[in-house]
Parts: sequence; structure tokens; C-alpha cells
Amino acid sequence: MAGASRRHDVTADGDESDDRPAWRDVFGHDEPYDDQAEGIETAVETARDSGFTVLEGACGTGKTMLALTAGIHLVRDPDSSFERVFVLTSVKQQLRQFEADLRTINANLPADWDPVSGLTLVGKADVCPYNREGAGGIDDTNVYDRCESLRERTRGLTEDTTAGALAAAARSQQVGLADSGAEGGAASYLESAGGQSPYPREMPEYGPQDVEFCPFYAGFLEDLPEDGSPVEAVPFDHTTLGLVEPEDLVRLSVEAGTCPHSVMGALLPRVEVVVGNYYHAFDPRTVESFTGALLDEGTFVVCDEAHMLEPRVRELVSDAVSDTALRDAAGEIAQVVQPLTFTEETGRATGPVEEIRAELADSSVGVEELQRTRELLLDLREYLEDRVGDHLDAEHPGWRESMPDLPDAELPLRDPEEPSVDDLTEWAERAGWTDADWARAEAVGATVAGVLDRVEGAGEEGEEGETRRLAPGVCRTLAAWNRVDHTEFFRQVELERTWNDAAPRDSWRRAYNARFALHNCVPGDVIGDRLGAFGGGVLMSATLEPMDVFRAVTGLDALAEDGRPVVERVYGLEFPEGNRASFAVKAPKFTYGNRGDPGEDGRVREAHARAMRQVAGGPGNVLVGLPSYAEAEWAAGVLRSATDVGKPVLLDESSVDDATEALKAEFFDGPPKVLVTSLRGTLTEGVDYRGDRLHAAVVCGVPIVNTASPRTRAVRTAYDRRFGDGFRTALLTPAVRKARQAVGRVIRGPGEVGVRVLLDERYASDAWDSVGDLLGPDREEFRPVGPEMLSFALERFWEGHTAPECRE
Repeated sequence: MAGASRRHDVTADGDESDDRPAWRDVFGHDEPYDDQAEGIETAVETARDSGFTVLEGACGTGKTMLALTAGIHLVRDPDSSFERVFVLTSVKQQLRQFEADLRTINANLPADWDPVSGLTLVGKADVCPYNREGAGGIDDTNVYDRCESLRERTRGLTEDTTAGALAAAARSQQVGLADSGAEGGAASYLESAGGQSPYPREMPEYGPQDVEFCPFYAGFLEDLPEDGSPVEAVPFDHTTLGLVEPEDLVRLSVEAGTCPHSVMGALLPRVEVVVGNYYHAFDPRTVESFTGALLDEGTFVVCDEAHMLEPRVRELVSDAVSDTALRDAAGEIAQVVQPLTFTEETGRATGPVEEIRAELADSSVGVEELQRTRELLLDLREYLEDRVGDHLDAEHPGWRESMPDLPDAELPLRDPEEPSVDDLTEWAERAGWTDADWARAEAVGATVAGVLDRVEGAGEEGEEGETRRLAPGVCRTLAAWNRVDHTEFFRQVELERTWNDAAPRDSWRRAYNARFALHNCVPGDVIGDRLGAFGGGVLMSATLEPMDVFRAVTGLDALAEDGRPVVERVYGLEFPEGNRASFAVKAPKFTYGNRGDPGEDGRVREAHARAMRQVAGGPGNVLVGLPSYAEAEWAAGVLRSATDVGKPVLLDESSVDDATEALKAEFFDGPPKVLVTSLRGTLTEGVDYRGDRLHAAVVCGVPIVNTASPRTRAVRTAYDRRFGDGFRTALLTPAVRKARQAVGRVIRGPGEVGVRVLLDERYASDAWDSVGDLLGPDREEFRPVGPEMLSFALERFWEGHTAPECRE
């Protein structure tokens, strides 16, 4: 924290004060900022009352250290009921910051303290030794399905033998390979993350049928004690290691011959700090299968980048059923029903008939229900066939001759702005499908999966061994479709462009993936209920204001009404104001209706192009944010053709993480550049542009999502009904937060110098559509200027300041 302008707990003569708070033993630096200290104390006291601190802190406030210090202090306090800190963040860069701050805390703890134990949650693909090394027939395309299949097989084999015997068999197969002089010799031991396992690189087999199984999972099952306590199966002492990172987890587990992912699950409730993603707390399936043990009053939760909480959770608690999933789920039901039907017709037992009957006898589902649910799934496919065909006939006559050119589409099943029963539900009622048929589908799906898993057993799923069942998820969504309301949930058919040569030439299935989508428009109740499961915590971001909106849409107001304290704190930039210039430029509104298509010239585009060139032509690296990737492409073309920019222009395109990381590295390295991106991408939030990495940022327009989309219109309508002003709460506020996130990348420390520019008259005026009141604690810093004065204002600022990397 060197270089801070203000410190805490230091007396006038430089000696530390006598009333040093206990949390200072945890704090990882010499001294906190004043705001940081006040925030820690607020978070601690609020959490002791089972409450939540809602904190907006500008970049450089030290929010990660603030939250970790408060949480770890409570965990280590013997008078506190907190047992762990659970960090949730939607941005990988911020996840790394929490890891770094935890290391800093451990490096500076009192000498007689044990390190704070921590764990970063990652997916199976990141820790599966076979997937990491491209061995055992596992890769990124099949790791999740193969893992579940192999685990099921391994558990099935333990009914005839022991897990220890399976692990020993895998070790003996490896020894046999080495002794026989097989190619590779000792190197044929599977190695990963610097650790060598006792198992072969190829998947071992067991029994006369040569059934594949996972030796690492067998090793984990072998280590489980009789009482089933998973923590006893952890092969290392986590209390001495501090933060257990994925590489450490893999290495230590592989060397012990046990499953890294299972070990991660076993460690979850035992470590003091768990770092994960929003879906670890809000995705129903992940919570049910993996992280449920963390959701209790002993957990201090930290929601980082909390301005993204509402949109991310909305996606997690929405659902969809694809056309192919309906087909495959119907096929799974047929696997259970048809052997029984065939036997009744012929009088002869076939295959696993008796086992199926025994499994069904132990369930609440009968054969007639199975058959009826299968018929419902097939009828839904027929409805989809007709609905998509009618849409294409109406909107794209002759579409069968131009399938490669068909666009993605949303087909609303009701008027998005008039809540009512959707078309599919009304069709189903006319077709004779009852509420009971929809509701019982969930039990049918679960039963089918259980029967197939039990009856097929190990080694009968086919060459690849995939056993992922679709029936449970499909049928669960159908039950929800019928159960949830039509005001705060929106239903539609979504068409996603694809290409499938196996589909008939005249079928739309050749060009589209189609799905029934069930969108939760107002996820605040889900968020509030889930937050209420924790003992307290901190929700924080650099862009939360206006707080009344944030509290309402995340369910915090409901928690407050139930007696859980919700305390707000807002901390602006503490760094020297003279080091930054902030402008709100009165350029014409950059809206879809005003600007026209990217290929069109006009007054609006010319005004914005001129201002972008002026900012981009200044010293150092410059970030340019546009409302969409299409507009970013237009802006990059404008800047590349400009003679007054004088530096390379990089364009961020919607792409995979590796390409984005490479682009970011290119931007940071070498001479100054311009980086143009969409404000809905990943380069304007959570990325650390500290030091000389960024000297100016300009945001063009207010990045409101497509308001014509049926889903967006439904969300706005639902928010109108719940909160009174759907446009402000659901669309405008999140858009301005996106803009604030982008310009907030510029100033990250006390010695940094830079320019922040918001380019659109809505940022600068007091008109009816002004967004100035949404700009947060430093709104007064954004000085309104006309487009004709921007160049002069920029020159005047840079005359008195030199970007760090431009100094001689």
C-alpha cells in the first residue's frame, strides 16, 4: 500500500496508536487507507449482527484486502460464529487478486500464527489428470461426461470388490507395463502438475469384461473412513499450506493416487477461505452437487463485482430445453418402457426386464406415467416443428433455399409487455395435457435416470462410456414451465444458428438449434434468499450506485425488512485529483436510432469519430469502449484511417479467452497503442491497467442492451410492475455501470495520471434523459464540455502532465 495519501492508526509523531484494532493482525500491509480501515470495521460489526455491508469503492480503495481482512478476522475470532470466508467473483482477474491478497496476508501474519488456509474452486477439466495430460481418452470435449461415467462405473465395481482392490489393480497394470518393457517404460506413469501418479496413462480395466474405471476415484473411495467423512480422505495437511492452488491440489493428489476434484470437494467445508465464481453459490445444480456445505450461517460471504450479481444470477436461474434434449430424453424413457412393453406383448423376458421392474417398484412412478411423459416430450417436438416452420415461412419465404443465411431469432410465446399465459401452455391444455402431467414429469425424469444408471451398470454404455442423462434436467424444466408465474417469468422459443448435415435437407433442423427458454426476469428473490442463507458479509464493486436500485433488485431490501442489517458505504477516489481529467462531452446521443448503421456517415458518427480521434491521439495507451462489437469494429476502422492518432489500433472481437489474453498482452507490451472493444466484453471490467498500462479511456454512448429484444422488453415490463420504473432499474442503471467500469480502469494508484471521457450528451446535460445522477461519487468531476472544446481541454491537461512511459 506504499504511496497512499492517508493512513490510519498513526499518531502525529509517527508512533502506532495504543488502540490498535484486533483485525490489524490479519491486515496484510503496514497501514490501511482511512476508508479501508473504516470499511473493515463496518463490515466486521455489521456481520456480527448477521448483516451485510454494501460497499462502492473506487479503483485503488483496496476492496479485496478490506473484505478478506474483515472475514478472516471474524473466522479467527473465538467469540465469532463464522467458520469460513466464501469469495464470489465473476471476473478471473479479480479471483487472482483475492489469491494474491491472501498470500500477502499469510506472509505478514504474526510469527506464532498458523497460515490462513484457502482453496480456489475450479472445474473438473482444470484438475482431472487425464484431461490435463491428454491421456485416458479424455479431453476438453468429453471430460465432464466421461468423469461422471467413470465414477459411476467405479462405484458399481465396488459392489463386487473393494475400492482398494481397484486401485491396486491399476497400480499392478502399471507395474506390468514397466516390467514388460512397454514403450515409455517408467515414463508411462501418468504425471501432472509435477507429480507422478502410481497409475498408467491409459485408463485401467477390471474384471473379465475389461470394464474401464478411474483409479484416482477408486483411490479416493479407498481413503474414505467407515463414517464417510470426506475430509479424512485428504492426503495432505491443508492447515500448513496456506492457499491451495489448483496446481498444488493436482500435484499432491496425483502423487497420493487420489482424485483431485474429489479432494477439492472434501476440503471445501474445512478451509478458512474459499474463492469461487457466482455459480458456486447461485447455480442450483452446483449447490446441490458440490458447494451446498458452504451455504450456512457459519459462512462470511464476499460478493465481488457485485454490480454483475443481478444479470449473472438471472442467467443461472433461467433455464432452457433444446429440441435435441427433448428427443434424447424421450429416448431414455423408451429405454425403460420398451423392454417392459415388449415382454407383455410376447410373454418373453428380455434383457434387464426384472431389474427394471424392481427399480420401478421402489419408485413412485408407474409405466403409464413413463409412457405419457414420453408422449408429452414428442408432442413438444411436434409443436416446435410447426412453430419454427411457421415463423420461417412468414419472415423468410423461400428459406429452404437460403438456410446458410438465416439469422438467430427469438420467438416470444406471449406479448413481452402484457403478462399472460404463454402460447405453448395454452396449446398443451387444448391437446389434453394437464397440470399433473407437467408436474409429474420431474419425478419421471429422476426415476428414468436412476433406473438406467442401476440397470445398465458398469461397462454397458457403449465404446465411449458416456452416461450423462438428459431426462432429469429436461423434465425438471418442464415442471417449472408449468409451475412458475407468467409475470416475472418469460417464455419463448430461441433459434441459434448452427449446421447439421445429418438433418433432412428441407428441415430447419439443418440450420438451427431450437430451444424452449424459460427466463427468470426478476432474480432478486432468488438472490436475497441465497444471501440470507449466509451469516453475513460484504457486497462490493467500484460501481454500485444508485444504492436504492442495487438494494431493491438484489433482494437486500427484503432481508432488511426481515431484520438483517444492510449498511451502505461509498468511497470515492482518494488519489490526487490534479492527476486526472474527467470530461462529459456534449456530443449528439449515440443511439441506434440516431447513428444509423456502422457503414453510414452522418452528423452523429462524425462528432463521435472526431472526439475518439482526439482522445486516442493523446499520450500513452488508450482504451475505447463502444456499445457493441459491431460498433467497435466501426470505431477501429475510423481510428486506423486517422492521420492524427499515430499509433497501432487493436480491435477486440468476441472470442475465446486465449485470444483475449493474447490481445491484452499485446496492448500492454511495447509502444503506446489504442485498444477498441465492446463495453459488453471482458476488457472493460476486472482487468488491471495499473501503472503505465492505460492513460486514457473514452466511452462512446450509453451501452443499453437491445431494447427491441422480446426478452429485454419482458424484463423491463416485469421491473415496471415490481419496482415502478423498469427502464431505469433494469436497463439504464446497468448500462451506466458498464461505462463507469470502463473509465474506472484509468486511475489505479496515487501516482497515476490519465484522462476519462464520457462521450454522449446524456452524460453532460440536465435533460429528461440525462444519466448524470447515475455516475456515482465522483460525478461532479466529469466536467461538461462541447465537442469543439474537447481538443483544447485535452491539450491543456497533457501540457501539465506527462504519461509515465512517455517521460524522457
